Amino acid sequence: MEYRRFNNTIVARIDKGEEILSQIKEIALKENIKLANVNALGATNNFVVGVFKTAEKKYYSNEFKGDFEIVSLTGTINTMNGEFYTHIHMSAGNDKGEVFGGHLNKAIVSATCEMVINIIDGTVDRYADEEIGLNLFKF
Repeated sequence: MEYRRFNNTIVARIDKGEEILSQIKEIALKENIKLANVNALGATNNFVVGVFKTAEKKYYSNEFKGDFEIVSLTGTINTMNGEFYTHIHMSAGNDKGEVFGGHLNKAIVSATCEMVINIIDGTVDRYADEEIGLNLFKF
């Protein structure tokens, strides 16, 4: 991975074989990012995304392997209990134009991933909401 910072914007290239979420964390910790939004596209050959079933308060994950184009990767970097936290969703399409997506658990880059991180001045922490079953923004 390589990246450059331009004021409050980071432009990153995540390379073949690297895992996207771990690279986001590395950048966020190195740059001391407490609040940001993330957008990316690229290619993956192994990713895991999930869907939260609200009635059960439980995530269900699906793993996909093969050639996929990342058509959308979006989310936030912030904190929970003052520590790094990220919430990312990803959609990826196959050679038939079928798109699969959800809450991102893992994605291995197969060619490249081009990412832009827009840093926001400030902090927004999270808390575990027992009723909803998710970690929500705490203002």
